[in-house]
Amino acid sequence: MKISLIVAKDSRNGIGKDNDLLWHLPADMKFFKETTTGHIVLMGRKNYESIPEKFRPLPGRLNMILTHNKSFQAPDCLIFHTVEEVLGWKEANKGDERTLFIIGGGEIYRQFLNTNQVEEMFVTQVDAVFDADTFFPEIDEAVWQRELVLEHSADEKNKFGFRVYRYTK
Repeated sequence: MKISLIVAKDSRNGIGKDNDLLWHLPADMKFFKETTTGHIVLMGRKNYESIPEKFRPLPGRLNMILTHNKSFQAPDCLIFHTVEEVLGWKEANKGDERTLFIIGGGEIYRQFLNTNQVEEMFVTQVDAVFDADTFFPEIDEAVWQRELVLEHSADEKNKFGFRVYRYTK
């Protein structure tokens, strides 16, 4: 089971504010859905709660939530309380062909990047700067190789242009 990460960030690595997205980009949402459907998504509790209720859990994916809150429950989701628990679950399910996608938020990204077990990242670079309060860590370009996967110009449905890069080690 491979661990991947998927994130959208602005030009200053901003990824959110007040537990919400900073932009509405349907073309990037489509990429996210197509990339993660049929796989496993892991998110923090606040990220999970920020998803509109009618879309929770994210359909077509095994949803996993990482939270310090021992009493937190979410229907049809697996709940973990430490990164080590998640990595233990991954090891116990190593024959599973699905990819485990880390989908945020900021602290969850940081924790998993620090494990050095993330093998791949899909990073949407939005061509704008926002008033963010949550940020994605700096990417060490010496460690990761980058390839352009998708480029989308601003249009009537997507207010900002963006590029999606795939990073591999």
